[in-house]
Amino acid sequence: MKGSSISARRCDAVLFDLDGTLIDSAPDLAGAANDLRASRGLPPLPYDSLRPMVGSGARGMVGVAFGAKPGDAAFEALRDAFLELYAQRLLELTRVFEAMEPVLQSIERAGLRWGIVTNKAMRYTAPIVEGLALRARLGALVAGDSTPHSKPHPEPLFEAARQLALAPGRCVYVGDDHRDMVAGRAAGMAALAAGWGYLGNGQSVHEWGADSVLAHPGELLNWLALA
Repeated sequence: MKGSSISARRCDAVLFDLDGTLIDSAPDLAGAANDLRASRGLPPLPYDSLRPMVGSGARGMVGVAFGAKPGDAAFEALRDAFLELYAQRLLELTRVFEAMEPVLQSIERAGLRWGIVTNKAMRYTAPIVEGLALRARLGALVAGDSTPHSKPHPEPLFEAARQLALAPGRCVYVGDDHRDMVAGRAAGMAALAAGWGYLGNGQSVHEWGADSVLAHPGELLNWLALA
């Protein structure tokens, strides 16, 4: 695919989206959606129908669980109730993807730095990052409310580069949503699609304009020339 001119040799840091890229939070997010359905007397939805929309956060969960979207009369109340339930189970089942941990270790051994840029609000992001013992390893942490704009705007990625004291072009961004590719490219970073992630129900990941589509976390090490 035609992408940015950034090469692995110029990469000094790797930035990751959180949900669906670095961690598997779908069991807890889907669980909160089904908890909310149960509180309304509705049966649970199959996990496989909820998982693809996890990357869209509360909007995606409320959308698939109740057919409500922003602007609908019921949306805000459902979103707030969902978030309250999710806050009670942030780390029940959420884990770093098993195949991602050796990738992080290889990145660290190579002397590269890494960070997280997510649209998840910091009130959820911080406890998860702490609970998964990731905070001390991070060079940058940017949440959805850390800057005036969230992805697909590039400002969160610019903020991560500032925290790392690097030019944006020295970073690569890995994410599992089309908006991650848009943000990464707008920031002048290589944008790599996490094919193991949630991916949504829209266009194919191969149509996102990514510099590369990674089928599994280990392929990132090949791209970085660390394998």
